[in-house]
Amino acid sequence: ATERPEALLLVMPTDHAIPDVDAFRAAVAAGVPRAVAGQIVTFGVRPDRPETGYGWIEVRGAPVDGVAQRVERFVEKPELARAEAMLAEGRYLWNAGIFLVSAKTLVAAVTAHAPDLIEPVGEAVAEARGDLDFLRLSEGPWSGVRDISIDFAVMEKAANIEVIPLGTAWSDLGDWNAVWRENGGGIVTQGAVTAIDCEGSLLRSEVGGQHVVGIGLQDLVVVAMPDAVLVADRARSQDVKTAVAQLKAKAVRQAEVFPRDHRPWGWFETLALADRFQVKRIVVKPGAALSLQSHVHRAEHWIVVSGTAQVTVGEDVKLLTENQSVYVPLGAVHRLANPGKVPVVLIEVQTGAYLGEDDIIRYEDIYARGDEQGPKR
Repeated sequence: ATERPEALLLVMPTDHAIPDVDAFRAAVAAGVPRAVAGQIVTFGVRPDRPETGYGWIEVRGAPVDGVAQRVERFVEKPELARAEAMLAEGRYLWNAGIFLVSAKTLVAAVTAHAPDLIEPVGEAVAEARGDLDFLRLSEGPWSGVRDISIDFAVMEKAANIEVIPLGTAWSDLGDWNAVWRENGGGIVTQGAVTAIDCEGSLLRSEVGGQHVVGIGLQDLVVVAMPDAVLVADRARSQDVKTAVAQLKAKAVRQAEVFPRDHRPWGWFETLALADRFQVKRIVVKPGAALSLQSHVHRAEHWIVVSGTAQVTVGEDVKLLTENQSVYVPLGAVHRLANPGKVPVVLIEVQTGAYLGEDDIIRYEDIYARGDEQGPKR
């Protein structure tokens, strides 16, 4: 906003399905002149059912494709009776959570309606650092930012808000019910699944070697993941966030950590975890390398499954191939690299009093992620 206050920002969630790209582009193009004129332009979707899982937008007259109209008000996720009434009335759109605005207009709106956010957000941006293609906001000031959505902080308070219908089909893929609906409804099976006498249900297996069997299920969501299993009433799919909040309160690991952790050099996943030991599968991309590092609380064994790994332990540098292994003592400075043309796959066995990803001291990193301690392998 400081360098290019006139720049336009198109803010979009990542979990939406918009099949007609040309119609979407046309709606955005129609919004550009209004955004340049200082309006916050949001985009709405014509409702085809009394949806209670979305927010709604009220306008004064019937929505017209490509035409910006003043937003009368936002309606939070309504009860069914209210949603049915709004659908029948014809003056409402679903709130897609997509908006177009200039940088200076957005800053002015936040300053006017949520001024407490300006200072910590500004500090987080000013102290941000680059990490490959990412800009990592400074954790200190960012952790002090009030937890509030842009809808509550700005959109429901600002007077300069207009809405343009998208003019295309749209689906919010933010819950499993939406995934079920987008896949045609009825019985939706994904992965290694067997459904017997089931109705209106989604059964999904994301785990190799695990088969999900459903018998006589009705209107349920069953999702088997590597580290957790979800079983829910399909109509309550959006309550998953309530479950996550409860898991976080109980310090359950699955609420904070994905089974597969992607890094610039490749990825790793935990295969087994118990008191004082952890087993991981690590995949290193060709030409990639982990940081030169050491650990305070754990030792490691590496066993190469496939590919050729270049291993540094102290002053010793050697190549390991399939079925060869190396021991990394506690405190030893070490590095794993892949000098070959195919991925390196290895099994890592960690032993020690503490096995957290933040037990790392980095001395050198080809990805320039900084030399501070932290979970960046």
